[in-house]
Amino acid sequence: MQRRLHFLAILSGAVWAFTAYAQEVVAPKPGIEATIDAQIGAFLEDDFARAFTFASPGIQGMFGSAERFGQMVRQGYPMVWRPGEVEFLELRNFRGALWQRVQIRDQAGRVHVLDYQMIETGEGWRINGVQLLPEPDVSA
Repeated sequence: MQRRLHFLAILSGAVWAFTAYAQEVVAPKPGIEATIDAQIGAFLEDDFARAFTFASPGIQGMFGSAERFGQMVRQGYPMVWRPGEVEFLELRNFRGALWQRVQIRDQAGRVHVLDYQMIETGEGWRINGVQLLPEPDVSA
C-alpha cells in the first residue's frame, strides 16, 4: 500500500508539471460536480462501499475492494474523507481528459486544491483519479 501511495504521489507530480500548458477551461458538464459531491458525502458517512461506486472501473480494479479504497483515502486524502468546506472551481480539458478542480478547506482550516480526473461511463460520470496539487510558494 505504501508503495502504491508513493507511486500515486510521483504520478500526480508529473501530471501537475504538465498542466501549466495545453489546457483549456470548459463549460461545466452536468453530473460531474454531483458525482464528486456524492462520493464526499459517502466518505462523511464512512460508507466506503457507496464511495467506491463513484470510482472508475480502472480505480476499482486497482484497489479491488471498497475496504482497501477507504483505507487509501483515510491515509492519503484525509481532507477528502473529512472535509470542512468544499468549493468547485473550474473544469478543464487537458490532453483530452476532463479535470475538475476542487478546493477543500479541512476541519483545521487548511486549504487544499485537488484535481479530479473524470470519465463518462454508461453509468454516468466516474472519478478516474485524484491528485493533490502542491501548495503555491508564498514568500515575502
